[in-house]
Amino acid sequence: MSDIKPIRIFMTGVGGQGTLTATTLLAKTVLAAGLPVTSGEIHGMAQRGGVVESTVLIGCKSPKIGHGEADILLGFEPMETLRALPYLKKGGLVLSSTEFMPPLAVAMGKQECPTIEDVKKAVAAHTDHSYFMASQTLGLEAGALQSGNIALLGALCGAGKLPFGPEALEATIKANLPEKIQAINLKALELGVKALDA
Repeated sequence: MSDIKPIRIFMTGVGGQGTLTATTLLAKTVLAAGLPVTSGEIHGMAQRGGVVESTVLIGCKSPKIGHGEADILLGFEPMETLRALPYLKKGGLVLSSTEFMPPLAVAMGKQECPTIEDVKKAVAAHTDHSYFMASQTLGLEAGALQSGNIALLGALCGAGKLPFGPEALEATIKANLPEKIQAINLKALELGVKALDA
């Protein structure tokens, strides 16, 4: 097990998006692959609209991710991608949704919302490795808005940066999600992988 290259994944979104479900599924996929994993929620209650940050660490000794340490940043909401950028190591991989779910302060006009171009520019200053996709739209196409998180997870598994591919996540979905929502999430996974090449 000592020859595993550690991979630190930082995941961020807003409550109600299924960030923690995505974290759990990814951690279970890593475990099923026989790799050591630590996952946790950094902070944020999963109330709708609140910030949710979590981590999945593969083959790491430390259970934490500090600034400049994340190999991969998975942003389920673009403003949260922007906010989490300090955690990304230079040249790390970013996968982000392009669709905003503005926090209350922005919705009430008390705070400015950056444009997706602002977010892309900030990401480009950190790394050349990034993918942006309309994950909520992909979720709706699959059958449920919340499955957009699985589309983004599918894209991550298809990006070639993990020690397994999308089929490993597919097996985890089949093993862990209730049958009635499996088909939607499997479709979202497929759409996320396809979005990588779009």
